[in-house]
Amino acid sequence: MESGNAGTKIVIVGGVAGGASCAARLRRLNENAEILMVERGPYVSYANCGLPYHVGGVIEKESSLLVATADTFRRMFNIDVRTNCEAVRILPDTRTIELRDVLTGEVSSESYDKLVLSPGALSVRPPLPGIDLPGIFQVRTVPDARAIREWIERGSLFLTGMDRYAGFQTVKSRTRAVVIGGGFIGLETAENLVHRGFDVTLVEMLDQLLAPLDQDMARIVEGYVERHGIRLELNDGVAGFQQAADGALEVLTKSGKTHPADIVILALGVRPDTTLARTASLEIGERGGIRVDEQMRTSNPDIFAVGDVVEVRDFVTGEWSLIALAGPANRQGRIAADVIAGRASRFRGTQGTSIIGLFGAAAAWVGASEKTLKRLGDGDYEKTYLYPNSHAGYYPGATPVPMKVMFRKSDGRLLGAQAVGMDGVDKRISALAMAIQMGATIYDLEEAELCYAPQFGSAKDPVNFAGMVAADILRGDMPVAHWEALGDGVLLDVREMFELAVESVPGAIHIPLGQLRSRLGELPRDRNIHVICCSGGRAYYATRVLLQNGFNAKTIAGGMLSRYHSHLLLD
Repeated sequence: MESGNAGTKIVIVGGVAGGASCAARLRRLNENAEILMVERGPYVSYANCGLPYHVGGVIEKESSLLVATADTFRRMFNIDVRTNCEAVRILPDTRTIELRDVLTGEVSSESYDKLVLSPGALSVRPPLPGIDLPGIFQVRTVPDARAIREWIERGSLFLTGMDRYAGFQTVKSRTRAVVIGGGFIGLETAENLVHRGFDVTLVEMLDQLLAPLDQDMARIVEGYVERHGIRLELNDGVAGFQQAADGALEVLTKSGKTHPADIVILALGVRPDTTLARTASLEIGERGGIRVDEQMRTSNPDIFAVGDVVEVRDFVTGEWSLIALAGPANRQGRIAADVIAGRASRFRGTQGTSIIGLFGAAAAWVGASEKTLKRLGDGDYEKTYLYPNSHAGYYPGATPVPMKVMFRKSDGRLLGAQAVGMDGVDKRISALAMAIQMGATIYDLEEAELCYAPQFGSAKDPVNFAGMVAADILRGDMPVAHWEALGDGVLLDVREMFELAVESVPGAIHIPLGQLRSRLGELPRDRNIHVICCSGGRAYYATRVLLQNGFNAKTIAGGMLSRYHSHLLLD
């Protein structure tokens, strides 16, 4: 093995997921290598995904966030770890790196045989007016979370008890928080502030939450979090901040609105920290991350890069992408260690498999979204919606799992999926993620053999159900139409009369499914008939009846639920 030679020295810049996993893996593969890991912060490996929950008190002890300490790496792995040590410059010609002690400012130099960069990403903090005012925070590191907790507990005059200075004041007003950004960190922090009793407003520049989701699925999430106390201000970016006369903050938006706040959380996303990479003239990709190959090598063969700082190939589309997720970062760190040790490991690319929990529910996704496929001009895809129960309907507690699935028209290859719901979302998207990685088709989903007991699933699991519905579309058993592209035709509503009292589509012909066979004469044979019901099941049955009686019929995917996604109650 390459690193089996005595005296091989590997310097790893950055800990957390990518760098720490690389260091530990290297030691397991090579007992003789000299391994130095430097981290500019005070902690070498911590769970940054848990920070919003520490802010909210769900994770009470800060120490619970520390995955491994510098002492752990020294004792267990014989790795030299230096915290509060920032790498400032790479000299690739001499294979040396300059390090600065954050506490003293002293600069030293270290040689390396192989260098691994895992500096992560920096929180986006635009130079907006007032952005440095007291009470404005970000959630990126353990010290960030600590500062927020301290502010909540004693950080402003109001929060320290000014509401009690007059004896007749016995009820403390609700404190106000404004969260800027509707991604993972923004939503998770907003949820935790609601749990702590805050009046929370979330401002998002885009016209939806959770940008990787398609808008129709995001609407479900938006309606759900609003019902749980988060006030949404979408399609409105932040313009600046100012201090009010009473000492509180005011958040100014581009639309001209002003939102008062006792605390502001910035969650505007992250960008790769390529400052160090640029000192070595490493290739930077079009998305702004370090460009690496399948073995995590940069444009310099002696320098590797892993984690949030790198661009990686999207497994489904082949596009270069930035994925700030702990799972891929961990795997990339292991792969870099394998390659340094002489093994032929390769990173397959990322599917962006993600999940977020919100007020007891979850939203998850994997692979390509429909909007990505449209942006790429991909015409060889189809989609469908389905609303299976999380487990057998006769067993108490079953709830719907709205799902959207994208697949190839030409060969049925699974391209992507999105799901929301109160239960079972994670295991369905995880199963579909594995299917995508293995190149599975919707026909494979039909045949997938999954765990079943009534409290866990159904004999026809939602994963199977997705495959069956998609396969029916491709086989021609269920020609499908979508609300946004119906074209010319007749709408046929096969729901019961009492359902129309709740919601109906103007101009639709109404024939309940049970009466359809005896009333076929009421339908035109020279026009397309688009069939709707609540979620698509009865419409499919009606479509089969019509097709076999000579009509031109299509099922509208997802029925009324896909039309009114944002009104679907999950609770």
